[in-house]
Amino acid sequence: MKKFLCCFAAAFVFTMPFAVSADLAEGDMIVTLGENLSEAQKEALLKEMGAPSGVEVITVSNEEEHQYLGKYVPKTMIGTRAISSSATTVNKKDTGLTVKTKNITWVTDEMYLNALMTAGVKDASIYITAPVAVSGTAALTGIIKAYEISANETIPENIKQAANEEMVETAKLGDSIGKENASALIAKVKEEIAKDKPKDEAELKALIEEQAKELKVELSSEELNSLTALFKKLQDLNIDWGQVGDQLDKAKDQFTKFLDSEEGHGILASLKKFFKSIADVIRSFFE
Repeated sequence: MKKFLCCFAAAFVFTMPFAVSADLAEGDMIVTLGENLSEAQKEALLKEMGAPSGVEVITVSNEEEHQYLGKYVPKTMIGTRAISSSATTVNKKDTGLTVKTKNITWVTDEMYLNALMTAGVKDASIYITAPVAVSGTAALTGIIKAYEISANETIPENIKQAANEEMVETAKLGDSIGKENASALIAKVKEEIAKDKPKDEAELKALIEEQAKELKVELSSEELNSLTALFKKLQDLNIDWGQVGDQLDKAKDQFTKFLDSEEGHGILASLKKFFKSIADVIRSFFE
């Protein structure tokens, strides 16, 4: 298996389809590490992740990061070194998706959740980290790569691209209307699409405007048009919207439980207040 993964890591740069017979069960972990990490950094991150001895490790290259992000963010934001890393742990079937981060400055946990649900990722606990503060845009590449191996399935390239575009567009919107509002808006629009797909672009735009109004945020014409174009693209893809809606519902419940857990109580007060505000916004628009 380890020899096969080494070959796969090299082949993936050329985005060829693959099939892998991963034998990962509930509780198993798979780790992605940026190829430009030093050996000391790799060891430190594996320890931070709580990775068991012999954990499956795959490498993510800077070339791959540019492949999936080059259309959506400046090259300078992606950089020339791959250091973002992640740990994906297989959850019990139908328990949903969770995300936690460290040293991620621009992309929030909820933004990752939304993008991963678009990509079809489900039933996994994901931890995203880096040895220094990074924007977080590059991390999604490795997470999807790890999920494909852990779930033994190939996510179509156009859906991977759409997930990355969604993550970046949500982060940009967050700079304008607030990160929690941006994540909640994207999630709520998705939930409404899962219930009843808009028949045309006009209905889609009206749906986005309605959800923004409920959230009490104002979108500029440019932002509204950008979101309409994004969701139109998502609608045109072969996305399982029923699964997206189901994962959204499970993520809402799990986020609430995290805030009430011992780990949640141990967070610094300022951070807990910030994350609680996000949870409150999301919960209010799912009720």
